[in-house]
Amino acid sequence: MAMLKIRHVKQEDLPHLLVIEHLCFTKEEAATKEAFEKRIQFIADSFFVAEKGGEIIGLVNGPVIQSAFITDDLFCHIKPNQETGGHQKILGLAVLPLFQNRGVATALLVHLESAARGKKRETITLTCKENLISFYENYGYKNCGVSSSEHGGEVWYNMSKKLC
Repeated sequence: MAMLKIRHVKQEDLPHLLVIEHLCFTKEEAATKEAFEKRIQFIADSFFVAEKGGEIIGLVNGPVIQSAFITDDLFCHIKPNQETGGHQKILGLAVLPLFQNRGVATALLVHLESAARGKKRETITLTCKENLISFYENYGYKNCGVSSSEHGGEVWYNMSKKLC
């Protein structure tokens, strides 16, 4: 997408992040204001936004932890990322509906993967609903089966991509 800029999140992005999150996820699934505040504070190094024409149109974020897959506690309990190694998680990848299917999510995934490789992360992992499995498989993620996550009362699938 022409003129797309991807950058680290800033505190002043918060109102825009909440709008995107609530347009893309159900009320039960969407990150809260408090969750985003913690993510901005503690994991800004793995939280990116996409801008077009100065408007924030997408986001990707997640902590780095030692375990291979996402656990529900990560949605509200975040601590700073370790400097190198570990497993990069994706807690949220969201793009404003008007800009979906235009390569924004792909650009965000590629950017996060590049940053994770630069810090020698072992994998990138995420959970997704069944209808998105093929989307992530197109980017080299492997379906590792049903997740133990009960986030938002949904059935989630563990997806993982080896980086090293």
